[in-house]
Amino acid sequence: MADVTFIILTKNEEQNLPDCLESIRSFAARVVVVDSGSDDATCEIARRTGAEVLSHPFENYARQFNWALDNAGIDTKWTFRLDADERLTPALIAELTALMDAHAGDDVNGITMEAWLVFMGRRIRHGCRNKRKLMLFKTGVGRIEDRRMDEHTVLSSGRSVSCRERFIHQDFKDMTHWIGKMNWYATREMQDYIEYTRGKSAGLGGGDAAITGTRRKKYGVYYRLPMFLRSWMLFVYYYIFRLGFLDGKEGFVFNYMYHRWYRALVDAKILEQRKFNRPFEETGDLK
Repeated sequence: MADVTFIILTKNEEQNLPDCLESIRSFAARVVVVDSGSDDATCEIARRTGAEVLSHPFENYARQFNWALDNAGIDTKWTFRLDADERLTPALIAELTALMDAHAGDDVNGITMEAWLVFMGRRIRHGCRNKRKLMLFKTGVGRIEDRRMDEHTVLSSGRSVSCRERFIHQDFKDMTHWIGKMNWYATREMQDYIEYTRGKSAGLGGGDAAITGTRRKKYGVYYRLPMFLRSWMLFVYYYIFRLGFLDGKEGFVFNYMYHRWYRALVDAKILEQRKFNRPFEETGDLK
Protein backbone atom coordinates (compact mmCIF):
# COMPACT_ATOMS: atom_id res chain seq x y z
CA MET A 1 0.00 0.00 0.00
CA ALA A 2 1.09 3.55 -0.68
CA ASP A 3 1.41 6.25 1.98
CA VAL A 4 -1.80 7.99 0.86
CA THR A 5 -5.19 8.86 2.34
CA PHE A 6 -8.19 8.98 0.02
CA ILE A 7 -11.02 11.43 0.71
CA ILE A 8 -14.34 10.54 -0.94
CA LEU A 9 -17.42 12.77 -0.54
CA THR A 10 -20.74 10.92 -0.66
CA LYS A 11 -24.51 11.32 -0.64
CA ASN A 12 -26.51 8.22 -1.59
CA GLU A 13 -23.70 6.57 -3.55
CA GLU A 14 -24.51 2.89 -2.93
CA GLN A 15 -24.47 2.22 -6.69
CA ASN A 16 -21.06 3.79 -7.35
CA LEU A 17 -19.11 3.35 -4.13
CA PRO A 18 -18.37 -0.42 -4.21
CA ASP A 19 -16.43 -0.27 -7.50
CA CYS A 20 -14.70 2.93 -6.44
CA LEU A 21 -13.46 1.40 -3.18
CA GLU A 22 -12.49 -1.88 -4.81
CA SER A 23 -10.33 -0.04 -7.34
CA ILE A 24 -8.14 1.46 -4.58
CA ARG A 25 -8.21 -1.44 -2.10
CA SER A 26 -4.58 -2.47 -2.64
CA PHE A 27 -3.30 1.10 -2.99
CA ALA A 28 -4.79 3.25 -0.21
CA ALA A 29 -3.30 3.21 3.27
CA ARG A 30 -6.46 4.91 4.53
CA VAL A 31 -9.86 5.82 3.08
CA VAL A 32 -12.06 8.52 4.62
CA VAL A 33 -15.64 8.79 3.35
CA VAL A 34 -17.28 12.11 4.25
CA ASP A 35 -21.03 11.62 4.03
CA SER A 36 -23.68 14.35 4.01
CA GLY A 37 -26.74 12.43 5.11
CA SER A 38 -27.15 9.35 2.93
CA ASP A 39 -30.35 7.38 3.47
CA ASP A 40 -29.23 4.37 1.46
CA ALA A 41 -26.47 1.82 2.17
CA THR A 42 -23.56 4.17 1.41
CA CYS A 43 -22.15 4.35 4.94
CA GLU A 44 -22.63 0.63 5.54
CA ILE A 45 -20.76 -0.21 2.34
CA ALA A 46 -17.93 2.14 3.29
CA ARG A 47 -17.51 0.69 6.78
CA ARG A 48 -17.77 -2.90 5.50
CA THR A 49 -14.80 -2.32 3.20
CA GLY A 50 -12.67 -0.76 5.95
CA ALA A 51 -13.20 2.92 5.19
CA GLU A 52 -13.72 5.45 7.97
CA VAL A 53 -16.95 7.42 7.79
CA LEU A 54 -17.31 11.03 8.90
CA SER A 55 -20.57 12.99 8.68
CA HIS A 56 -20.86 16.68 7.87
CA PRO A 57 -23.62 18.87 6.37
CA PHE A 58 -22.94 19.80 2.73
CA GLU A 59 -22.60 23.44 1.63
CA ASN A 60 -20.62 22.95 -1.55
CA TYR A 61 -17.93 20.58 -2.77
CA ALA A 62 -15.00 22.86 -1.94
CA ARG A 63 -16.05 23.53 1.64
CA GLN A 64 -16.91 19.88 2.23
CA PHE A 65 -13.55 18.67 0.99
CA ASN A 66 -11.60 21.34 2.85
CA TRP A 67 -13.53 20.44 6.01
CA ALA A 68 -12.30 16.88 5.55
CA LEU A 69 -8.71 18.08 5.14
CA ASP A 70 -9.01 20.00 8.41
CA ASN A 71 -10.85 17.37 10.45
CA ALA A 72 -9.82 13.90 9.24
CA GLY A 73 -6.46 13.89 11.03
CA ILE A 74 -4.53 12.94 7.91
CA ASP A 75 -0.99 11.81 8.70
CA THR A 76 0.01 10.13 5.44
CA LYS A 77 2.49 11.84 3.13
CA TRP A 78 -0.04 12.10 0.29
CA THR A 79 -3.76 12.90 0.04
CA PHE A 80 -5.99 11.83 -2.86
CA ARG A 81 -9.20 13.56 -3.96
CA LEU A 82 -11.51 10.94 -5.48
CA ASP A 83 -15.23 11.02 -6.31
CA ALA A 84 -17.49 8.03 -5.78
CA ASP A 85 -18.11 7.68 -9.53
CA GLU A 86 -14.39 7.53 -10.29
CA ARG A 87 -12.14 4.46 -10.38
CA LEU A 88 -8.42 3.90 -10.66
CA THR A 89 -6.96 1.30 -13.00
CA PRO A 90 -4.01 -1.01 -12.17
CA ALA A 91 -1.91 0.76 -14.81
CA LEU A 92 -2.65 4.16 -13.29
CA ILE A 93 -1.85 2.90 -9.79
CA ALA A 94 1.49 1.58 -11.01
CA GLU A 95 2.34 4.93 -12.60
CA LEU A 96 1.24 6.86 -9.51
CA THR A 97 3.34 4.64 -7.25
CA ALA A 98 6.42 5.31 -9.35
CA LEU A 99 5.78 9.08 -9.41
CA MET A 100 5.18 9.25 -5.65
CA ASP A 101 8.46 7.42 -5.02
CA ALA A 102 10.38 9.56 -7.51
CA HIS A 103 9.11 12.87 -6.08
CA ALA A 104 8.94 12.05 -2.39
CA GLY A 105 11.62 14.59 -1.50
CA ASP A 106 11.48 17.30 -4.16
CA ASP A 107 9.19 20.22 -5.00
CA VAL A 108 6.71 18.16 -7.01
CA ASN A 109 3.77 18.41 -4.63
CA GLY A 110 0.90 17.36 -6.88
CA ILE A 111 -0.03 14.93 -9.63
CA THR A 112 -2.71 15.62 -12.25
CA MET A 113 -4.83 13.02 -14.02
CA GLU A 114 -7.29 12.86 -16.89
CA ALA A 115 -10.45 10.75 -17.12
CA TRP A 116 -11.92 8.30 -19.54
CA LEU A 117 -15.60 9.30 -19.50
CA VAL A 118 -18.01 6.36 -19.68
CA PHE A 119 -21.53 7.58 -20.54
CA MET A 120 -24.54 5.27 -20.79
CA GLY A 121 -22.11 2.36 -20.68
CA ARG A 122 -19.95 3.60 -23.58
CA ARG A 123 -16.49 5.10 -23.37
CA ILE A 124 -16.65 8.52 -25.03
CA ARG A 125 -13.56 8.87 -27.20
CA HIS A 126 -14.50 11.96 -29.22
CA GLY A 127 -16.31 15.24 -28.86
CA CYS A 128 -15.38 16.06 -25.29
CA ARG A 129 -12.40 17.55 -23.59
CA ASN A 130 -11.54 15.66 -20.45
CA LYS A 131 -9.90 18.26 -18.27
CA ARG A 132 -6.95 17.31 -16.13
CA LYS A 133 -7.59 17.34 -12.39
CA LEU A 134 -5.02 17.73 -9.65
CA MET A 135 -6.17 14.77 -7.58
CA LEU A 136 -3.09 13.63 -5.64
CA PHE A 137 -1.03 16.04 -3.54
CA LYS A 138 1.31 16.07 -0.57
CA THR A 139 -0.67 16.46 2.62
CA GLY A 140 -0.89 20.05 3.83
CA VAL A 141 0.00 21.56 0.46
CA GLY A 142 -3.30 21.25 -1.45
CA ARG A 143 -6.77 22.74 -0.93
CA ILE A 144 -9.87 23.22 -3.06
CA GLU A 145 -10.74 26.71 -4.36
CA ASP A 146 -13.75 28.21 -2.57
CA ARG A 147 -16.03 28.27 -5.60
CA ARG A 148 -19.55 26.96 -6.14
CA MET A 149 -18.65 25.28 -9.44
CA ASP A 150 -15.57 24.34 -11.46
CA GLU A 151 -13.52 24.14 -8.28
CA HIS A 152 -9.92 22.95 -8.61
CA THR A 153 -7.26 21.74 -6.23
CA VAL A 154 -4.52 24.34 -5.87
CA LEU A 155 -1.08 23.98 -4.32
CA SER A 156 0.30 26.43 -1.80
CA SER A 157 3.83 25.66 -2.95
CA GLY A 158 5.77 23.58 -5.43
CA ARG A 159 4.61 22.27 -8.78
CA SER A 160 2.65 19.41 -10.28
CA VAL A 161 3.37 16.71 -12.86
CA SER A 162 0.97 14.74 -15.06
CA CYS A 163 0.13 11.07 -15.48
CA ARG A 164 -0.13 9.39 -18.87
CA GLU A 165 -2.60 6.77 -17.67
CA ARG A 166 -6.23 7.77 -17.11
CA PHE A 167 -8.78 7.03 -14.43
CA ILE A 168 -12.36 5.99 -15.26
CA HIS A 169 -15.30 8.31 -14.66
CA GLN A 170 -18.52 6.32 -14.80
CA ASP A 171 -21.74 7.06 -12.95
CA PHE A 172 -23.95 3.96 -12.66
CA LYS A 173 -27.04 6.04 -11.91
CA ASP A 174 -29.68 6.70 -14.58
CA MET A 175 -30.44 9.65 -16.87
CA THR A 176 -33.05 11.03 -14.47
CA HIS A 177 -30.33 11.42 -11.87
CA TRP A 178 -27.90 12.84 -14.46
CA ILE A 179 -30.43 15.51 -15.53
CA GLY A 180 -31.04 16.45 -11.91
CA LYS A 181 -27.29 16.75 -11.38
CA MET A 182 -26.93 19.01 -14.44
CA ASN A 183 -29.72 21.25 -13.11
CA TRP A 184 -27.90 21.39 -9.76
CA TYR A 185 -24.65 22.27 -11.53
CA ALA A 186 -26.34 24.93 -13.68
CA THR A 187 -27.60 26.87 -10.68
CA ARG A 188 -24.15 26.91 -9.13
CA GLU A 189 -22.50 27.90 -12.41
CA MET A 190 -24.97 30.73 -12.87
CA GLN A 191 -24.14 31.99 -9.38
CA ASP A 192 -20.39 31.91 -10.09
CA TYR A 193 -20.92 33.73 -13.39
CA ILE A 194 -23.09 36.46 -11.84
CA GLU A 195 -20.58 37.00 -9.06
CA TYR A 196 -17.75 37.16 -11.62
CA THR A 197 -19.58 39.87 -13.60
CA ARG A 198 -20.09 41.80 -10.37
CA GLY A 199 -16.44 41.52 -9.44
CA LYS A 200 -17.18 39.35 -6.42
CA SER A 201 -15.76 36.02 -7.57
CA ALA A 202 -12.54 34.35 -6.48
CA GLY A 203 -10.96 35.34 -9.79
CA LEU A 204 -9.95 33.41 -12.88
CA GLY A 205 -7.00 31.48 -11.55
CA GLY A 206 -5.78 29.48 -8.65
CA GLY A 207 -2.06 29.83 -9.19
CA ASP A 208 -2.15 27.29 -12.04
CA ALA A 209 -1.58 28.43 -15.62
CA ALA A 210 -3.81 25.73 -17.12
CA ILE A 211 -6.72 26.62 -14.84
CA THR A 212 -6.29 30.33 -15.53
CA GLY A 213 -6.08 29.73 -19.29
CA THR A 214 -9.24 27.62 -19.37
CA ARG A 215 -11.20 30.19 -17.39
CA ARG A 216 -9.99 33.04 -19.57
CA LYS A 217 -11.40 31.20 -22.59
CA LYS A 218 -14.66 30.57 -20.78
CA TYR A 219 -15.21 34.10 -19.47
CA GLY A 220 -13.25 35.98 -22.13
CA VAL A 221 -14.52 34.13 -25.21
CA TYR A 222 -17.46 31.80 -24.62
CA TYR A 223 -19.50 34.09 -22.38
CA ARG A 224 -18.95 37.01 -24.75
CA LEU A 225 -20.79 35.15 -27.52
CA PRO A 226 -24.57 35.73 -27.91
CA MET A 227 -26.63 34.05 -25.19
CA PHE A 228 -28.26 30.76 -26.29
CA LEU A 229 -26.50 30.84 -29.68
CA ARG A 230 -23.26 29.97 -27.92
CA SER A 231 -24.60 26.61 -26.73
CA TRP A 232 -25.49 25.66 -30.32
CA MET A 233 -22.01 26.70 -31.45
CA LEU A 234 -20.44 24.59 -28.71
CA PHE A 235 -22.53 21.56 -29.68
CA VAL A 236 -21.61 21.88 -33.38
CA TYR A 237 -17.92 22.30 -32.50
CA TYR A 238 -17.71 19.22 -30.31
CA TYR A 239 -20.17 16.98 -32.16
CA ILE A 240 -19.07 17.79 -35.73
CA PHE A 241 -15.59 19.26 -35.71
CA ARG A 242 -14.34 17.23 -32.72
CA LEU A 243 -15.96 14.09 -34.19
CA GLY A 244 -18.40 13.41 -31.40
CA PHE A 245 -20.70 11.70 -33.93
CA LEU A 246 -18.25 8.78 -34.08
CA ASP A 247 -19.41 7.69 -30.61
CA GLY A 248 -22.82 6.63 -31.89
CA LYS A 249 -26.12 7.26 -30.16
CA GLU A 250 -24.42 7.64 -26.77
CA GLY A 251 -22.10 10.26 -28.25
CA PHE A 252 -25.06 12.21 -29.60
CA VAL A 253 -26.90 12.10 -26.27
CA PHE A 254 -23.82 13.20 -24.34
CA ASN A 255 -22.83 16.03 -26.68
CA TYR A 256 -26.36 17.34 -27.11
CA MET A 257 -27.31 17.10 -23.45
CA TYR A 258 -24.04 18.50 -22.11
CA HIS A 259 -22.85 21.02 -24.68
CA ARG A 260 -26.26 22.15 -25.99
CA TRP A 261 -28.91 21.50 -23.29
CA TYR A 262 -26.81 22.07 -20.18
CA ARG A 263 -25.12 25.21 -21.51
CA ALA A 264 -28.53 26.59 -22.60
CA LEU A 265 -29.86 25.82 -19.11
CA VAL A 266 -27.05 27.87 -17.59
CA ASP A 267 -27.95 30.73 -19.95
CA ALA A 268 -31.62 30.46 -18.96
CA LYS A 269 -30.70 30.74 -15.29
CA ILE A 270 -28.43 33.72 -16.02
CA LEU A 271 -31.29 35.43 -17.90
CA GLU A 272 -33.71 34.72 -15.06
CA GLN A 273 -31.29 36.10 -12.47
CA ARG A 274 -30.72 39.25 -14.50
CA LYS A 275 -34.47 39.81 -14.82
CA PHE A 276 -35.47 39.19 -11.20
CA ASN A 277 -32.21 39.58 -9.25
CA ARG A 278 -33.26 37.16 -6.52
CA PRO A 279 -30.91 36.57 -3.58
CA PHE A 280 -28.78 33.46 -4.07
CA GLU A 281 -29.83 30.39 -2.16
CA GLU A 282 -27.38 27.67 -1.18
CA THR A 283 -27.96 24.68 -3.42
CA GLY A 284 -26.84 22.23 -0.74
CA ASP A 285 -26.14 18.66 -1.77
CA LEU A 286 -27.72 16.82 -4.67
CA LYS A 287 -31.09 15.39 -3.65
